[in-house]
Order: sequence, then C-alpha cells, then structure tokens
Amino acid sequence: MSETTYKGSCFCGSVEIETSGAPAMMGYCHCKDCASWSASPITAATLWPQESIKVVKGEGNICTYNKTEHTYRKFCRKCGGHLMADHPEMALVDVYPAVLKDFPFEPTLHVHYETKTVSVKDGLPKFKAAPGGEMLPD
Repeated sequence: MSETTYKGSCFCGSVEIETSGAPAMMGYCHCKDCASWSASPITAATLWPQESIKVVKGEGNICTYNKTEHTYRKFCRKCGGHLMADHPEMALVDVYPAVLKDFPFEPTLHVHYETKTVSVKDGLPKFKAAPGGEMLPD
C-alpha cells in the first residue's frame, strides 16, 4: 500500500513541496509568535516528521527567518508566501494546511491557549502551552 502524499506550493508557485504519510498532529496555535507571523489571532498547524517533507521545486527560492532557535519559518523569496516552519527541537515541521492542495485538515487540539486573543468554543482540548501539559476550559 502506498503512502498518502499531498502537494503544495507558495502563492506564486515558484516553490513546490510534497508531504508523505500523515501528520503527527493537527490543531491550532495561539502563541504570540505564530499570531504575529501569520497576521491572525489563530494559526492552523499540521506537524509532520522532518523526513516526511520534500521540496520538489524551487529550493533556491526558500528564505528562512528565525526569531528564536525554536522555530525556523520558511517562505518564498519571490512572493513572500508562507510555506512551513521547522521546529528542530521537536524534529517536526509545521506545514500550513492551506499550502497543501486538497488536504483534509482535521484539528484535534489548541496549543498556547493561555495567550489566546480570541476564545474558541469548539469542544477541542485547550492546552495552556504544549500538548500533555495543563489544560484550560473551553
């Protein structure tokens, strides 16, 4: 049986990526860094094992920005389109679900809910910081 793959690209199509298998986690991040980077109070996230992500076109067009050593945010140098964020300490890469064509985003939790800008009443678990830690009420 073959692994499921999803293809995606930046806004202009200069960079194309491919994921294989399934993400380790799907959810929403409410941390201030993600909010600032995405210009949104909530960021949809899909975390994948590093070996599951492949750049298939335009690797030379990928720029990286890191505000901290925890996250390396990747974007297209031509259009500025966000692609993914590498989290080396977790050995995971957050590929923004909207980048992946026809990806069935099914969130299962909220992280960094303590720093939320907006409340979300969706019945999903709300973690104060990271999964496995303290939970907050819906």
